[in-house]
Amino acid sequence: MTTIQLDHLTFGYDGQALLFDNASFDLDTSWHLGLVGRNGRGKTTLLRLLLGELDAPGHLSVPVPLHYFPQPIADPTALTLYAMQAISDAEQWQLERELNLLAVDPDVLWRPYADLSGGEQTKVRLALLFVDTAHFALIDEPTNHLDTASRQHVAAYLRRKSGFIVVSHDRDFLDAITDHTLAIDKQQITLFAGNYSVYAAEKPRQDAFERATDAKLRTDINRLRQTAREKAQWAHAREGDKHGDPHQAGNGAVANKGFIGARAARVMQKRKNLERRMDAEIDHKAQLLQNIETIAPLTIETRPDHHDVYVHLAALSLAYADGTPLFAPVSFDVHRGDRIALVGPNGIGKSSLLLALLHRFKGTVHGTISYPQSLRMSVQRQRYEDNVGTLAALAAARQLDYQALLNNLKKLGLERSAFTTPIEHLSMGQQKKVELAQSLVTPANLLVWDEPLNYLDLYNQDQLADSLLAHQPTMLFVEHDQAFIDRVATHVIELHR
Repeated sequence: MTTIQLDHLTFGYDGQALLFDNASFDLDTSWHLGLVGRNGRGKTTLLRLLLGELDAPGHLSVPVPLHYFPQPIADPTALTLYAMQAISDAEQWQLERELNLLAVDPDVLWRPYADLSGGEQTKVRLALLFVDTAHFALIDEPTNHLDTASRQHVAAYLRRKSGFIVVSHDRDFLDAITDHTLAIDKQQITLFAGNYSVYAAEKPRQDAFERATDAKLRTDINRLRQTAREKAQWAHAREGDKHGDPHQAGNGAVANKGFIGARAARVMQKRKNLERRMDAEIDHKAQLLQNIETIAPLTIETRPDHHDVYVHLAALSLAYADGTPLFAPVSFDVHRGDRIALVGPNGIGKSSLLLALLHRFKGTVHGTISYPQSLRMSVQRQRYEDNVGTLAALAAARQLDYQALLNNLKKLGLERSAFTTPIEHLSMGQQKKVELAQSLVTPANLLVWDEPLNYLDLYNQDQLADSLLAHQPTMLFVEHDQAFIDRVATHVIELHR
């Protein structure tokens, strides 16, 4: 048995609160370990610490070589086979073997990597990850861009593999592939023997215990405060007696004054002891509720347009340079109040349809796309590498309400210390929140969103769904999470070959 050991590990980024404070735990490399926690809590940072990319006080023992997913691609314009071989020693037959296990046509190796769909890119990089069986795999968000069928294929694929650590916010996926769970909460890191559902069942019990302990602690503190006040009042009164008129005290005045003074001193010391105890109790209470997550509703700056039909699509089909249609011609209207989900397998052209609507598709458009000139759209993209610099500069460049942007980011769980961090230095989950928040505060009639749940933790996924149902905006969106679609969409349009 090989064990990864962390002992008294402490780490935090400059200017931000500590992510890990004296953390200690052991991880067996035979486990299928799910690493869970809210965005910005340090999941990817922990993987980087294991990889040796970051230094931290404490002891870290990693007795096995590691590989990380997603791997950086040096030249996305190269044929996929050559793009993979540029960053590894993988042979063509090895990649084809793994792709077959993932239910992917090996012919993707002979297409430019940049032309693959997000789901195809994910599967190719997973295939590359497991070509080398000698390394322990660190897998960061593998379900992004994967449709339902692909997630099931990837889950079946990973179940057959040796130990790994996987970061994901897809609860069904985690349940399907993990046998242990490491949860990074606000103030503690807890290891569970079991999948995500085991953790999810235990977390409310922990929260309920903290709330019950907090209620008792509040009662104790109020009692301590009252006792301290009474002791202080008595001590001050006795001090007054000690320094009172000696002619009123009689022959025993001196002795009584000495007795009263000594007793008052003892009572005063008791009061100070009570205050110290009360302060300690208050400090303890302040830590108790720090693992309980509070989720606030988001603000969405959409407003209805006077038109009934926002978007009209008639016999629409798209094609790239070779002329092969991505999907069969499709026709539908987006009416005011609709929340339409585009669904279909990876590579069918869902994101391309959104790009065509925005006049950003680089291929050929057949058919009709029309909408009123007055229609204003707010876009949330799959790729947002151009979000760089400070949040203030982003808001100014896009003419957004800066305070509204910060308020939504705070509600999404972005720490205040990250507000001044350059966007490109934030975690992927935090960068996604910036992209989502800027869309939420952009005044618009129609939300055009491409996979809004990518990188969002489960709390944020529920928060987003609740906020959409509360605001009832008009939407056209692509998403692979069936539970989110069932909850949010008013109509579903499926694309076919």
